[in-house]
Amino acid sequence: MLEVFDPRFATVAEGAGELERLCTGATWSEGPVWMQEHDSVLWSDIPSNRMLRWSEADGMTVWRDQVEFTNGHTREADGSLLHCSHGQRAIVRTRFDAGLSNARDEIVVDRYQGKRLNSPNDVVVKSDGTIWFTDPPYGIASDREGHQAESELGGCFVFRFDPTTGNLRVVSDFVEEPNGLAFSPDESVLYVSDTSAALRTDGSGHHHIVAFDVEEGHSLTNPRVFAVISPGLADGFRIDQHGFVYTSSEDSVQVYHPDGSRIARIAVPEKVGNLTFGGPASDLLFIAASTSLYRIRLNTAGVQRP
Repeated sequence: MLEVFDPRFATVAEGAGELERLCTGATWSEGPVWMQEHDSVLWSDIPSNRMLRWSEADGMTVWRDQVEFTNGHTREADGSLLHCSHGQRAIVRTRFDAGLSNARDEIVVDRYQGKRLNSPNDVVVKSDGTIWFTDPPYGIASDREGHQAESELGGCFVFRFDPTTGNLRVVSDFVEEPNGLAFSPDESVLYVSDTSAALRTDGSGHHHIVAFDVEEGHSLTNPRVFAVISPGLADGFRIDQHGFVYTSSEDSVQVYHPDGSRIARIAVPEKVGNLTFGGPASDLLFIAASTSLYRIRLNTAGVQRP
């Protein structure tokens, strides 16, 4: 069910399709990414330590097994796939020059100042080719979604990696446990979620999205709380051509205007982990929610970069 709370979302809702459950059978679905050249979606089933694939032609299949607990994904300009690997505590790149079945992997970055990363969670690529990612502790908190270990960094950060120079630097330590992230369409704002309430039972921690100004293309300033997500968490989110933020929550995909107003809600019958836009026109919203993958067509297009 699509609920519209603000007339500014009305054009997006016009002609919207029904929410479809495309497949089920995962343990915890995360990190969906659209593979346009194969008309398919890849996503992570983190506790089962595998990556799944769905297409109209083949339905759901296991793309890879024993993947070292991958989480978030994105594409680079050359079509390579970037994975956030909890198990390897690294950003990993898959190159497809040998085809989807024989793709080869390489470590992009796994250390900061000689210390291992915590467990990269979500990743985006800016139009200049730089790789921005979050590094919370969820993959080292237990063996369920990674390998339990102590943090070598002693904190959780948002990182920027320049593949041209090999330079990795912290762009923010403001967010307690950074999780999902996405740039506004013009890349003047970076949104980062704080899900520090996720593993706590005492009611502490955050479940909000922080907005930063992007200065000179590479620095973050002016952090402010953009939206508090309830029920649940902003585990992952994506942006459309209007700058609207589509975020996960406990019971739905919630949609926010760039001014922070909640303007719509797409009810989903399972807890939402993450989502991505896809399809030839980028007007299909694919939703990774607990055991299943869902889809809804909207009258908009997701921001695709690089």
